[in-house]
Amino acid sequence: MKKKDIDFLFQKLEEMYPNADTELKYWNDFQLLLAVIMSAQTTDKQVNKVTKDLFKVVFEPKDVLQMGLDKFTKAISSINYYKTKAKNIYATCEILEKNPEILSSNLETLTTLPWVGIKTAKVVSNVLFWARVIAVDTHVHRVSNRLWLVNTKMPEKTSELLEKIVADKYKDIAHHWLILFWRYHCTARNPQCKTCPFNSFCKYYNQTK
Repeated sequence: MKKKDIDFLFQKLEEMYPNADTELKYWNDFQLLLAVIMSAQTTDKQVNKVTKDLFKVVFEPKDVLQMGLDKFTKAISSINYYKTKAKNIYATCEILEKNPEILSSNLETLTTLPWVGIKTAKVVSNVLFWARVIAVDTHVHRVSNRLWLVNTKMPEKTSELLEKIVADKYKDIAHHWLILFWRYHCTARNPQCKTCPFNSFCKYYNQTK
């Protein structure tokens, strides 16, 4: 994609979603980390249903540890892969209780935590600390390739390339714009191509129209 098209795309996304932010609900840094971990393969809407009550009693790692693994597992049982997530969140809490400084903007440090891969680390780093990184899940990966922003096979590579080609002034919020765009416009099935402001240079639209 040409630089002028990249600039136009993000300028337009800013117009479309002027108040873009994560749709996960949280009250502090620790809660955001837990919500992002739980959101893997689960919708933000479902995570918010779980955390609505959970985050009334869980504010810091020791709260999870005091609940115990069994009780915590039951509390998040309505999300996908809840047993694995509960086990890893509990292990994460054991680590953070002793080393709270791990919850920081440092990607290398964050990814030492159980179940925290580079995508989760980038979400946490960007949302909490405004790091100029672009987290990419399978949906952002799909949209970025559809639009011909990148031509990649894996989300990790898409993330790397986006961070190279997207102007710094957009990096703080680009992740959220792309999420909202795929969630409400460029859906996996039946995307709204005819009303899309980017269809003139969209690879997907021009191949399927």
